[in-house]
Amino acid sequence: MDESGSVRIGRRIHVVGNSCSGKSTLAERLAVALQVPFVELDALNWLPGWVGLNETDPQRFASLMEEATAGDGWVVAGSYMSFSQRAFWPRLETVIWLDLPMHLLVRRVLWRSWTRWRSKELLWGTNHERFWPQLRVWRKEDSLIWWIVTQHKRKRRDMRRYMAKPRWQHIRFLRLESSAAVEGFSRANGLTPQE
Repeated sequence: MDESGSVRIGRRIHVVGNSCSGKSTLAERLAVALQVPFVELDALNWLPGWVGLNETDPQRFASLMEEATAGDGWVVAGSYMSFSQRAFWPRLETVIWLDLPMHLLVRRVLWRSWTRWRSKELLWGTNHERFWPQLRVWRKEDSLIWWIVTQHKRKRRDMRRYMAKPRWQHIRFLRLESSAAVEGFSRANGLTPQE
């Protein structure tokens, strides 16, 4: 870290966190600042009709991920850890872990899903947001609320485990635990303000 508070993060960065933690927003801002490609794993994964390559064609998904991170610099948003760790973690310089409080993530998923559903925003070029299924927490395959609540502790446990593994000792791990920490990191690293 230098006097301004900025951290040397390199040019091969993975932004991870639970759903609605702001992975894509921060990763895209970093990619612009570093002048490297922005790779959104959800865009690689999701086919029309919410069909996920990670389940239907894992080899294809792995290949797309490897191709997208083949260069000398990139910022990746998304988790898909079993794929990511095989595809690009051996070359990774920094993981930025957005470990925000669960209550904030649930509030964000409700707001984001509502606004995307109302505006009929196209997601990853192929799909539209489904708001009402998010509320059906008893249907785990449909609800991001269910996902956030049930995966929060597991994701924290897994990230702590990855950070302690000798295999990943070449990676700098930065954990940001609040919106203020994310914005502080952004300011310190000269990122353009979020619109």
